[in-house]
Amino acid sequence: MAPATSQPVDPNAPLEKKPVSWNNLLLGATLNLFEVSTLGQPFEVLKTQMAANRGQSIFAAAGNVWQRGGVLGFYQGLIPWAWIEASTKGAVLLFTASEFEFRSRAAGASPFMAGLVGGMTGGIAQAYSTMGFCTFMKTVEVTRHKSGAKVSTMKVASDIFKKEGIRGINKGVNAVAVRQCTNWASRFGISRWAQESIVKARHPDNPNAKATATDRVLSSMVGGALSCWNQPIEVIRIEMQSQVSAPGRPDKMTIATAAKWIYKNSGTMGFFKGVVPRIGLGMWQTVCMVTLGDTMREYFGTN
Repeated sequence: MAPATSQPVDPNAPLEKKPVSWNNLLLGATLNLFEVSTLGQPFEVLKTQMAANRGQSIFAAAGNVWQRGGVLGFYQGLIPWAWIEASTKGAVLLFTASEFEFRSRAAGASPFMAGLVGGMTGGIAQAYSTMGFCTFMKTVEVTRHKSGAKVSTMKVASDIFKKEGIRGINKGVNAVAVRQCTNWASRFGISRWAQESIVKARHPDNPNAKATATDRVLSSMVGGALSCWNQPIEVIRIEMQSQVSAPGRPDKMTIATAAKWIYKNSGTMGFFKGVVPRIGLGMWQTVCMVTLGDTMREYFGTN
């Protein structure tokens, strides 16, 4: 891909028709692999540890993860599951979100509304295309030690597949879809709104002012942090996919039965376990996929 020779388009200017940007598939996969291989996976592991072990504090959870392998414990599940998930979901997300966001803007939607539409469709697409199985396998990696069995992740997956089929290893996919839909709708939408607000505050007399790199990073951090309002859905998803055996715990959980189980055992606050590392994860993911995504798409001319 060669750099575009034209200047980035003013976000407030009328949008013209453009061909489908297939390069966004490769760009999305690359950015998401970078995200998960740096800060993403440690935040993911810590968040999952806390959500699956709701009696642990963040320090106890970090200590537990450290005992499983030191620094490498925080990258548990990175290879191959997180890499497979990142490369596929990143490609699907950036491609789908970019197309729907662009066409929403072309139809007259505000940056905020277009961001909501793009993030929502991108989140749903990635959930049902690849994330159901991958999030399940990553959760198995982090929670399988609770059963005390010394078996590999692939053995766990194989046993579940033999017993329950595709539905078994895709359990929790509907919760994943709800999470991703609300996640990326919030991240894109709030980031666009925050960016507009920051630019207007910095340049109140210049309606055509463009966002700086700092403006974009700050807006993505705001969008990523505020998108964690849906943490209860994430805790439900982890509970549905967790390899935990406990007296009275339903073998086959739906979103409703998982929510009832969490409330029964952990109360209302149980739905917000792991929210602190998830805020860090959300901020980093949004910086990578929104700020870096926008910058790279402008550089390569794949709006």
